[in-house]
Amino acid sequence: MNPIAEPLTLAHFLLVSLGVFALAVAWDASGLDLALARWFGDSQGFALTSNWWLRKLLHNDARRLSWVLLFGMMLMIWWPLGPWRALPRADRLWLVVGALLAALAVQLAKRASQTSCPWSLTEFGGTAAYVSHWRWGVRDGGGGHCFPAGHASTAFAYLGGYFWLRPWAPRAARIWLWVTVLAGLGFGLVQMVRGAHYFSHVLWAGWVCWVAGGLFWLAMQALRRRRARG
Repeated sequence: MNPIAEPLTLAHFLLVSLGVFALAVAWDASGLDLALARWFGDSQGFALTSNWWLRKLLHNDARRLSWVLLFGMMLMIWWPLGPWRALPRADRLWLVVGALLAALAVQLAKRASQTSCPWSLTEFGGTAAYVSHWRWGVRDGGGGHCFPAGHASTAFAYLGGYFWLRPWAPRAARIWLWVTVLAGLGFGLVQMVRGAHYFSHVLWAGWVCWVAGGLFWLAMQALRRRRARG
C-alpha cells in the first residue's frame, strides 16, 4: 500500500507553526485579553459561569465525548472505518499516540504555569491580580495552573491526525484539520464566556498541540527512514 499524496514537508510545518506563533504573540502584545474578558464578566463575576448548557453540555459532556472519540480511534487501529481504512495500522496507532502526547504537553504546561483564570481576578470578584503568562514563576495571588486552555486542547489534541492522514487520504486530512480547529476554538469560546480562560490561552493551546503532534510525526518519519536504510 502506497501513499497517494506527498506528506507535509518540514518547511510547510515550520511555516504554519511560525505563523500561528506570530499570531499568538501579536494577540499577547495587543493586551486585548482583559478587554475581551470584560465582555463576559464584571465585578460580580461571570454571569454564565454556571450556565447549565455551557458547564454541563459544552464543557463536561464535550470533554467526555472527546474521550469517547479517543476510545473509538483506539478500536479503529484494528477495525478501521471510513478514511482510516486507507492508513496502515502502524499509522493509525501513532495517530492515537500523537493525540495523547499533545494533550499531555498542554497538561504539563498548565501544571508549570502560575497564571490564574479570569474568574480569579479581583476585577471579577476573585483574589488574583492580572499577571502575564509570560512571567513564569510570578504568582498572581490566585490558584494558577490555568494556562494554556485545557478544555480547548481536548479538541486541539487531534490536530496531529492531519499529518498522518494527509499522505493516505488528503481530502479527509483537510476536513479533519478544519473540524479540529473549529472544535478547539468553539471549546475555547465556551470557557472564555464562563470566565475560565483568556483568548490567548486558547491560541497557545492550539499551537502547543499542533507543534507536539507535528514534531512527533516528524520524529517517527525520521525513525522510519533510518530503519529503512538499515
